[in-house]
Amino acid sequence: MNRSRQLFEKLPGEILRELERLPSSVTENLEEIRFRTGEFCTIFSSGKEYRVGKEKITSKILNQIFNLILNYSVYAYEEELKNGYISIEGGHRAGICGRVVMEDGKVKSIKDISSLNLRRSRELPGIADPYVPFLWTGKGAVRNTLILSPPKCGKTTLLRDFIRCFSTAGLKVGVCDERSELAGMHQGERSYDLGPRTDVLDGCPKAQGMIMLIRSMAPDLLVTDEIGREEDCRAIEAAVCAGISLLTTIHGSRYEDLLRSRIGELVRQGIFQRILFLENQPSVGTVRSIRNEKNEILWSHPC
Repeated sequence: MNRSRQLFEKLPGEILRELERLPSSVTENLEEIRFRTGEFCTIFSSGKEYRVGKEKITSKILNQIFNLILNYSVYAYEEELKNGYISIEGGHRAGICGRVVMEDGKVKSIKDISSLNLRRSRELPGIADPYVPFLWTGKGAVRNTLILSPPKCGKTTLLRDFIRCFSTAGLKVGVCDERSELAGMHQGERSYDLGPRTDVLDGCPKAQGMIMLIRSMAPDLLVTDEIGREEDCRAIEAAVCAGISLLTTIHGSRYEDLLRSRIGELVRQGIFQRILFLENQPSVGTVRSIRNEKNEILWSHPC
């Protein structure tokens, strides 16, 4: 199924018809669809913003979209809503803003929805191919690798293709997909090609999931997205002690961002032998440079 179509099916008929009137060049390169009460629906495609429809979004329409996204079951997504977003079929993400409900000092839920952001998930087979040789050890294993990226620079798309590459090359890959984005699991089936030797633990917190995969699936390579919590560090240490390679991502732009993060000490210890720096220029998913554990540049983008 066309991945843009997966998002469109979560929308009311009137808005869907407006989107379907857009040129295929726009919908095929869709990045996100935004809804705000009292404003026009806007979409972003190929880095450009487009206004959709002739009517502004009302709270009634926004709540209708919200219920369609949740399949009319807020309870089923209660845990995810605490984080301000939910993952939907196909690995897409719906960001949510509104009135936050607190309980015992913690976010319990979100109600009175005022904004929604539907972010399209992408699959670009081959995007990781040029960088795979930098990650091999030469002994049939992968060096512990960290992808450093600001938001919206394609790190999840690149990570997904690395999984496919290494799984196809013969490694057993264990994926802890906490937000159901990497595999886009739906009713036990993947939405993306992650290779023939990949096992996915879906919807499980990273720190617990990494340990579970180590014990249950004995992977050669352990993959997860967006580390950064203290408990993630302990799981990383457990994987290193077990002799399992790591491939993961973290938000940031510079090497100094890594050193200031929760995993800063692991970086100083040289746990990650390869660090890929991502940016969105000249296009999303551009690897600016590849460095070793000493922050020495092994390769840099020619532009």
